[in-house]
Formats: sequence, C-alpha cells, structure tokens
Amino acid sequence: MKIYTKTGDAGETGLFDGSRVSKADPRVDAYGEVDEVGAWLGVARAVGAPLDADLDEILIGIQRDLFALGARLADPSARIAARVTKVVLDHGSVNRLEGWIDRLEKELPPLREFILAGGAPAGAMLHLARTVCRRAERRIVALGPETADEAVTAYVNRLSDLLFMLARAVNHRRGLAEITW
Repeated sequence: MKIYTKTGDAGETGLFDGSRVSKADPRVDAYGEVDEVGAWLGVARAVGAPLDADLDEILIGIQRDLFALGARLADPSARIAARVTKVVLDHGSVNRLEGWIDRLEKELPPLREFILAGGAPAGAMLHLARTVCRRAERRIVALGPETADEAVTAYVNRLSDLLFMLARAVNHRRGLAEITW
C-alpha cells in the first residue's frame, strides 16, 4: 500500500462507503479532531516515558478506541463498515472510562478549586489533549444524532473527564503541586 494516492490533491477525501467529500466537510473535521486527540496522547506517552504502567495501558486503550471512533465518523452508512471491527464503542466503553476515573479519583486529593494546566510534561500534554477532546466533542455534536449516536457522544464527553484525571494523576505521582486559580 502506497502512503500517497494523489486522490486528495483536489481537496477531497474518501469515506468508508466510497463516497467523496470535501476535506472541509464537518464529518472530516470531526474525525480529524479525534485523530488529534490520539496524537496528543501519543505525545504524552512519549514525553512522559516511562509513564506508570497502569496509566500507559489506559492511554494505549484510549488510542485504540479513538481509531474506532474516527472510523465510525468516517462511515456515513447506518452501520460501521465490516472491515472496522477491532473495537466497539458502546455504553460499556463509557462505563470503562468511568471506572478509570473513579479509581484515579481515590488516589488524588479532593478538588475544591479550578486548577491551571501544567505540571510534568506528560501532565501538561494530557491537559492539552483534554481541550482538544472537548473541541472534538463539539464537532461531533454539531454533526447531529443521525451521525453520532449517544454512545459516541457520551464516550467523548467522559473521555475529556478522564484526561483531566489522568493529567492530575501524572502530576500527583510526580510529586508536583497543583496550581489553583
């Protein structure tokens, strides 16, 4: 498989059903934002190396989920393309995120004020990933419920909460105090 196909040179891209749309299409914008979240998670994993194994495992799982989420957004048919079956995003996926949030919350000091993004490089990157995740959520919601089902929007909403908790956990485990607003 060649990395370049030249099929996008005129500003169009292909969706999973074979249709062609503008690269400025809201659907393409939404899955591009999701892709950016995954890339920031990769940066956080790289700059934080070695991250604690449990946190790294969570981030790898999320990156896999984000590929599946992007694939769902790139498929305009009523069901996901048959070739995209590696990860299913459903309410169980949302519950998994909530479980991680709950687990991390137990090890962190209670949050009583807003905190400023920063801390260790990986913590700061996770704060950045959280903001990109919120932007992705806005783009996905703008597509409407016929494009993004409830499980997808709930997943992205909960993911931004988890990224916040992961940023706090990285900084806490590094012994860095949170700076409040």
